[in-house]
Amino acid sequence: MYRMLKMLKEDIQVVFEQDPAARSTMEVVLTYSGLHAIWAHRIAHAFYKRNMFFIARSVSQISRFFTGIEIHPAAKIGRRFFIDHGMGVVIGETCEIGHNVTIFQGVTLGGTGKEKGKRHPTIQDNALIATGAKVLGSITIGENSKVGAGSVVLHDVPANSTVVGIPGKVVIQDGIRIKNDLDHCNLPDPVADRLKELDREIQALQFELKQLKEGKIESGHPTL
Repeated sequence: MYRMLKMLKEDIQVVFEQDPAARSTMEVVLTYSGLHAIWAHRIAHAFYKRNMFFIARSVSQISRFFTGIEIHPAAKIGRRFFIDHGMGVVIGETCEIGHNVTIFQGVTLGGTGKEKGKRHPTIQDNALIATGAKVLGSITIGENSKVGAGSVVLHDVPANSTVVGIPGKVVIQDGIRIKNDLDHCNLPDPVADRLKELDREIQALQFELKQLKEGKIESGHPTL
C-alpha cells in the first residue's frame, strides 16, 4: 500500500515538474487526462498480471473512452511517466517504458505488422517522444534520447541522441547533455539542411551559366 501511494504521489509530482501550466494538486488530479490514463493503466496492468484479461481490457477501454489515450494493459510502464496533452496516444501490448519518460499528444508506440512476440518499442529511462511521433516495431530508444515532433522511427536509437525526420535520423549523439525538457520545437532538421545545400549549388550553377552566356568563361573550362 505504501509503495502504491508513493507511486501515485510521484505521478502527481512529475506533472508539476514537466507542465508549467499546472497550478494545484486538485487541478492535476481532477483534470489531467494523461494522469488518469496512467492510473487506469496501473489498475488494468495489475489485473492483466493476474490473468484477468477481460477485466484488464475493459478498464483499458473505459480509460480510452474518457481520456483519448489507449494503453494496452500488458504494456510495462515505469515510474514518473508523463503524458502531456495525451489525446491520440497509443501504446502497444509489448511496449516497455522505463522511468522518467515523457511523451506528448499523438504519439504512437506501435508495431509494423502482424508479427508475433516482442513487436513494440522499448523506451529507456529519461527519453522524450515529442508530438505526433511514431515509433514502430521492436526497436529501442536509448536513455536520455529525444524523438522530434512528427518523426517516424523504425530503427534503434542510441543513448543520448536526438532523432528527427521521416524516416527518423540521428542528428545529435553524445554531444551536449540532452535534458528532458519541453524545448522540442527547436531540433535540427537534416532535410531542410540538405535543401539549403542544394539551393546553394543551384545558385552557383545559375551564376556560371550566366557567365558562359556573357562570354566571360570559356565553355571548355568549367569552374565547378
